[in-house]
Amino acid sequence: MMEPIRGYGDGYLLSLTLGSPPQVVQVYMDTGSDLTWVPCGNFSFDCMDCDEYRNYKLPTSTFSPTYSSSCSRDLCTSQFCTNVHSSDNPYDPCAMAGCSLSTLVNGFCPRPCPSFSYTYGAGGMVLGSLSRDTLRVHGTVTKDVPSFCFGCVGSSFREPIGIAGFGKGALSLPSQLGFLQTGFSYCFLGFKYANNPNITSPLIVGDLAISSRENFMFTPMMRSPTYPNYYYIGLQGISISTDASVIEEAPLNLRSFDSEGNGGMIIDTGTTYTHLPEPFYSLLLSNLSAKIAYERSSEYEQRTGFDLCYKIPYSNGSHSDDLPSVTFYFANDVKLALPKESCFYAMSAPKNGTVVKCLLLQSMDDGDYGPVGVFGSFQQQNVEVVYDLERERIGFQPMDCASSADAYGLH
Repeated sequence: MMEPIRGYGDGYLLSLTLGSPPQVVQVYMDTGSDLTWVPCGNFSFDCMDCDEYRNYKLPTSTFSPTYSSSCSRDLCTSQFCTNVHSSDNPYDPCAMAGCSLSTLVNGFCPRPCPSFSYTYGAGGMVLGSLSRDTLRVHGTVTKDVPSFCFGCVGSSFREPIGIAGFGKGALSLPSQLGFLQTGFSYCFLGFKYANNPNITSPLIVGDLAISSRENFMFTPMMRSPTYPNYYYIGLQGISISTDASVIEEAPLNLRSFDSEGNGGMIIDTGTTYTHLPEPFYSLLLSNLSAKIAYERSSEYEQRTGFDLCYKIPYSNGSHSDDLPSVTFYFANDVKLALPKESCFYAMSAPKNGTVVKCLLLQSMDDGDYGPVGVFGSFQQQNVEVVYDLERERIGFQPMDCASSADAYGLH
């Protein structure tokens, strides 16, 4: 399977082709969740508290189940129905659907799976029903996958567009397509190409994604017994380019789990910016600010919520700078030097001979459970990332992802 992906807003989009006749719906790729869902409705899709996303002019395509002759509701007896309800209630889905005692005992209740609610870590939520329909995938040949299970969502909170779940759970897209024993790869375009529909890069699922990867740097996946569907990697430390020999060691909870399975860093394409726990994050800020001579922009720090913003001199159409780059060190001696544009990004047009650039890393919200760090999509731009699920490892290779797209004939 090979599909083009493109930057849009604060994430990366791919097209899902569902139904008979086919309907094309744009969705975000998210390795931090399992459920694939699309906005549904013949007339409207309701998104609450989505005003801030309207500036992105996000695609508003919806899926209309009544226009597909092959679409059906999933049944309450299915494994997928149990999975989607595992987090929102402790009851048997068929009991919720009103099945009789005899059908509950025999496990043959024909009633549809009850409506579900699905919550995301950043606070978003979707409400919908599980459906099944034909999914068309593209590659060397086009193939129709019957009875693909997805959420048909009529309303959401802070989730303005559908999501393709690429986690390790049974509901995820690679799991349903049978690729959890092989893997997938992607190469995210630089943010400068965001919102350009003519520039795409490849998402590859299956054997081709993990073959011929001798030049990649691979770090082992970590396993959390409590959160088995996340892709965990162990962060060992971070260095700054002005003194790369000095590596700030990451705290133990970024590279191991406690007795209850909490800790570790996940790699998550559904989270835009990399998040680091305190006090490690503040220590990194302190080290960076001590090495940067430019004037701080408190105005943009307050406006954007980022913690380090600087006024960079701009002249003759250029704003080259002496800002340091940042290198992440993962387990198995994997060293990933982030391009400057993946760390400091211009937040404004030039004004009065300066342009403001901010560090696009953030502090991890305090929590008593789950991962303590996230490696986000912004720091993955212009890096090919390979999820080798057969060998339980994740590989990185910096590259120009626009050129990679040319090699696959996507432009």
